[in-house]
Amino acid sequence: MHLEEVHVPAAPLDRLEPVIGSDRLQQLGGVAKKMRDEFDGRTVWNVNSTATGGGVAEMLQVLLAYIRGADLDARWLVIKGDPAFYAITKRLHNGLHGAVGDQGPLGVREQEHYARISEANAEELHAQVRAGDVVILHDPQTAGLVGPMRRAGAVVVWRCHIGSDHDNDVTRGSWEFLRPFLEDADAYVFSRSVYVPDFLPANRAHVIPPSIDPFSAKNQEMDPATVRAVLAHVGLIGGDASGTMPTFHREDGSPARVDHCADVVRTGPPPPPDAPFVVQVSRWDRLKDMAGVMRAFARHVNGASDAHLALVGPNVSGVADDPEGGEVLNECFQVWRDLPHRERERIQLACVPMHDLEENAAIINAVQRHATVVVQKSLAEGFGLTVAEAMWKSRPVVASAVGGISDQIVHGESGLLLGDPTDSEAFGEALRSVLSDGAYAQRLGRVAHQRVNENFLGDRHLRQWAELFEQLRGA
Repeated sequence: MHLEEVHVPAAPLDRLEPVIGSDRLQQLGGVAKKMRDEFDGRTVWNVNSTATGGGVAEMLQVLLAYIRGADLDARWLVIKGDPAFYAITKRLHNGLHGAVGDQGPLGVREQEHYARISEANAEELHAQVRAGDVVILHDPQTAGLVGPMRRAGAVVVWRCHIGSDHDNDVTRGSWEFLRPFLEDADAYVFSRSVYVPDFLPANRAHVIPPSIDPFSAKNQEMDPATVRAVLAHVGLIGGDASGTMPTFHREDGSPARVDHCADVVRTGPPPPPDAPFVVQVSRWDRLKDMAGVMRAFARHVNGASDAHLALVGPNVSGVADDPEGGEVLNECFQVWRDLPHRERERIQLACVPMHDLEENAAIINAVQRHATVVVQKSLAEGFGLTVAEAMWKSRPVVASAVGGISDQIVHGESGLLLGDPTDSEAFGEALRSVLSDGAYAQRLGRVAHQRVNENFLGDRHLRQWAELFEQLRGA
């Protein structure tokens, strides 16, 4: 069971100064020095199940870059599994969100298989982790490593990025499956306090919301001409972009260009570059309700506006730990195909290439910056960093009031929240209200940007982890 190591280049902390200011940077520098003193000779390991696709992988790229830039030894390993393991962990992922998923079992046989794959990964991990190191295990795929890493003498933190606002039989069954694997962890970290299950000791449970990096390829500044050039090149909008190259800057500052195209399902030519553009960016996951976005847009927005809708997700072959991606994409295609031609011609499905992760991020950056409105009509959500990304770009966001989305958006001030994500009429009304009032849209976007600056950037995130590490230093 060979583990994959993801190499993350260091990023200097001081590049955050233009965004967070000198006072916040000085605080962050003090925190970094304290961590260096406390963790001299110890490695901080992050372990998850995929290097590509989804918010966890993207967040690790950011955090590890800054931790390494602070001269701390931080590394990232990706575990491996077989199809049965990933089917079980996808079942757990859906279950912790309160969703039934594939309705498959989570019984003794599944628990034994999960434990067997975990032990095989633990053997490989044990060869690299030293006593006293800190091991941060991310999400249900890694819970089976808690016990083996504690026995190896490491300080173990289990970080859960998902959860549900309300318990039901499905969430309780998923937690019961995971419970015996979690008991020995030194600490547990969740994105929201409501996600913490009752059986975990309160003094070991901590809340640390995630963050975005304003300088990553997904969030860096991109001028309007380059935005249009990128989107014209990948095939999402029409127009002649021959005067501008579809370029971006990589994490190390070097210039690059977007070379690959998206796989796009569409009737007729791409929308003109000046057409109102409504976008949802997410994995092809049933909980993101891409099909529901399509139906609601066709029924309640199409005809009342000249806007076009783009549902944008990754190429499904590039997300190793999500066996349902292809199924959901195909379901969305069937919904799109069943729409009347008049409605279908304003809706497109796009799979963004995953050959180059920074290129992929640059395409998403252009998509969000070009959007008139960004939507996130999830049925359930752990946190939903695509919302913070769009808010950082000063885009008005219409999203479901589920999970961490409610922590990001203040309704009516920094975006619009849907109390019931299945209410397609309310979704259409909210979307029309933003599309029809440019001044309102700009005001929502302006406040959204400021809210992300104050609450969801990396300096706050790193300070909270440093506080947790300080509590664990004697462990």
